[in-house]
Amino acid sequence: MSAVQAAPDATVERAPGAEPLREQGWKLPILAAVLFLVLPATPIFRIVVPVEQTVVVLAPVFAAVALAGWRAGGRGPLAAVWAAFAVWVLWQPGNAVSSFAMLARGWGAILAAAFGTLLLVPVGERFLSKALLALAAALVVGGLFVVFAPGGAAGAYEIFAGEIGRRAALSTQQWQQMTGTTEWQGFIQQNPDAGTLVQEVDRQLAELPALGRRLFLALLALQSLAAMALGWAVYHRVGRARLGPPLTRLRDLRFDDALVWGVVVGLVIVVLPSSGALRTFGIDLLVFFGVLYAMRGMGVIIWFLAPGRWMMGFLTIFTLLFWHIVGIAAAVLGLLDTWQDWRRRPRPTSQRSE
Repeated sequence: MSAVQAAPDATVERAPGAEPLREQGWKLPILAAVLFLVLPATPIFRIVVPVEQTVVVLAPVFAAVALAGWRAGGRGPLAAVWAAFAVWVLWQPGNAVSSFAMLARGWGAILAAAFGTLLLVPVGERFLSKALLALAAALVVGGLFVVFAPGGAAGAYEIFAGEIGRRAALSTQQWQQMTGTTEWQGFIQQNPDAGTLVQEVDRQLAELPALGRRLFLALLALQSLAAMALGWAVYHRVGRARLGPPLTRLRDLRFDDALVWGVVVGLVIVVLPSSGALRTFGIDLLVFFGVLYAMRGMGVIIWFLAPGRWMMGFLTIFTLLFWHIVGIAAAVLGLLDTWQDWRRRPRPTSQRSE
């Protein structure tokens, strides 16, 4: 989900009336789409991913981007196909759905409406500015719907908590069924380290429901931001009308320094005596903006190291294995980059350039 846009890319000049330049390459968008759709179906990720059926977020967002592209002079049939698919995903007549599924579909529709509107108005130019404004607007509108709906915020929380509990029970059952087979037991007897791994997964499955409930809002915001970035990337590979500059590479990722106030507010709420919903909101702020600044910090690391293909592969594996350490260090580095802005400085002559 590292496709978030922020850095000031140079806009490619083109002749008047020429077809807009499209982004090239499908490897990263396809990989991102597969991860976006597959990871929520795995036992561990199912518990913490807010919207398990991610298509109810992706389809409306794709439709909103295609409709905005059509209004900007793009293809009408492309917008019509995506809009029809989004309506089918959100409606699906004749299918009984749970209360959480209804809330998830409502969120997908609200997010898509907010993002599509921001794409049509001259507010910001780049992806991240529009996406964050759309996300903020969707959270406000969605929050108002929740507050004034029957049961209010307490009823919505019970629905969220019940859904996470249901997924946790399902994931635990599937994991126990898999590891309880004769084949698995024999494998564990021959490989004691595998037994340690099984115990670690059991521990995580027991602890993740509480984490998923506490970080639900932050994870929903990150999932929604990733969906908007994916919709933007895919559309600009098939659409004829540009909606803004291309998504930047991770190594160039930076954004408005004013976003540091999200971290400041979160820290103040968490540090000062607070409890209940307010403290949870502060933690959500820290997690959401912490991920953004961790991505910015990773951009600084990649810029500084200027890794080749093999070095980049090693860096990716190292990050996945030690994500908690690398994530915290990258977030701190990203925050410091707000003041230092290392990538504005000349690169040391001892480093090779790409």
